[in-house]
Amino acid sequence: MDRIDEIYTDMPYYGVRRMSKQLKRDGYKVGKKLVRRLMREMSLEPIYPKPNLSQNHTQNPRYPYLLKGVIIDRPNQVWGTDITYIKMRQGFVYLVAFLDWYSRYVVSWRISTSLDTKFVIEAAEEALRLATPEIANSDQGVQFTSRDYLNIWNQDITQISMDGRGRCMDNIFTERLWRSVKYDDVYPNQYDCVIDVRDGLTKYFNIYNHRRLHQSLNYQTPAEVYFAKKGELDLKSAEILS
Repeated sequence: MDRIDEIYTDMPYYGVRRMSKQLKRDGYKVGKKLVRRLMREMSLEPIYPKPNLSQNHTQNPRYPYLLKGVIIDRPNQVWGTDITYIKMRQGFVYLVAFLDWYSRYVVSWRISTSLDTKFVIEAAEEALRLATPEIANSDQGVQFTSRDYLNIWNQDITQISMDGRGRCMDNIFTERLWRSVKYDDVYPNQYDCVIDVRDGLTKYFNIYNHRRLHQSLNYQTPAEVYFAKKGELDLKSAEILS
């Protein structure tokens, strides 16, 4: 699973067939059935367009993708959310984050040892204590289509948008965040346990939001762009650092 994560981070367009071939070249004795099961367990889908050949048999609702051609020009216009796999020396955890697309500011995040809905809801509730987005975008995973998750949002204020199946490039800003998290923090640090992951990511996201300059933001930090007023930035920074 760790090797699948590394391959997928570099080449997120790899599906089961090419992932299996790559793993065999790397010396792993695996078949497509095992690779398919592990990629599902890790919540990984290749990002190329493909027809939807499977029917959804759950009662959970699906929402259309609302962001095609939309110009994103202000904070809290669009939040994107997604779940990724975080490896440790022994075992792994899952990470969910809510990202403001305009500023690249990580509004909230949580980790969990299982792909339940609880940690996603906790992250959403924390984000909503800070602000309310006009659109909340996610994939069609069961965590984001559950009634408990959808009921958090006041849909008179926030529209729900969902990526097409097999199209996680619809959520490209979050995919770029995952790449940064893994190459800048997770892979170099090789965390031993869940507590280490939580402590390490707390430091990383503080640096990412408040100290790391982004070329796409004209060399400003996400926090500087998200909190446009200097006084509000100082207040929020003080709260986070405390």
